[in-house]
Amino acid sequence: MSEEIGRVSAAWLGLREPADAAARAPELVEPVRRHLAGSPLTVVHDLGTGTGSMGRWLAPRLSGPQHWVMYDRDADLLEHAKAEMTDTAADGAPVTVETRQRDITRLSAEDLAGASLITASALLDMLTVEEIERIVAVCADAGCPTLLTISVIGRVALTPADPLDPEITEAFNAHQRRTVGGRMLLGPDAAQATVEAFGRRGVDVTVQSSHWRLGPEQADLTAEWFDGWLGAACEQRPELTGPAAPYAARRLAEAAAGRLGVVVEHNDLLANCE
Repeated sequence: MSEEIGRVSAAWLGLREPADAAARAPELVEPVRRHLAGSPLTVVHDLGTGTGSMGRWLAPRLSGPQHWVMYDRDADLLEHAKAEMTDTAADGAPVTVETRQRDITRLSAEDLAGASLITASALLDMLTVEEIERIVAVCADAGCPTLLTISVIGRVALTPADPLDPEITEAFNAHQRRTVGGRMLLGPDAAQATVEAFGRRGVDVTVQSSHWRLGPEQADLTAEWFDGWLGAACEQRPELTGPAAPYAARRLAEAAAGRLGVVVEHNDLLANCE
């Protein structure tokens, strides 16, 4: 992946971690548990680890000894992930970690050899169709379940509604589909593209909703998300900058008063878990 796309701050990842944890679909964990039951060691390869939120969420929900292999391009994020990873599974078994500084779009079958489970979170929308095809190919060849969580699907609902909401949403989605450094991002189309890529390889995928539901208790995250969402929309369509100023003032006032609700829709995918 290029330097322009995929690099995120530890502060943003930390701010969003509770919302991601609350949103992930627990229905997809149960078939993973059944698949892994009785394994002497579960080896999890986590792609695009960031600060390690997926490991902190999932490891305590699985039983038995686990070894997590965490991949990211950012060495600082990997260091954070390793330092903050839980060291015990659901039944008290040990959890160990190793990190690999890699471009996850260039992984080979050898990299994932011996994997019991492959995971990722909030990753797919930053990829191109070619990159998703490559990742799906190596995941399918690994012959183990792949759990991909918190993939945006292009739908946002703000309460109370505002006449400018649909236009900002459309511009933001176009921004996610932009071309950067010669890479045409899939953005909100990525989750469905991933399902189809697995399907072409004969791998079934179960899809569950995993929506963020933000209210007064998540005021800091709501404000940060809103700022980035609106800023991306205006970057994509500069003519929105004028109307965006009073719109932002209205929305931030509603948030400060505890009256703004936001639902950001995501899907979780579980592939190859019979």
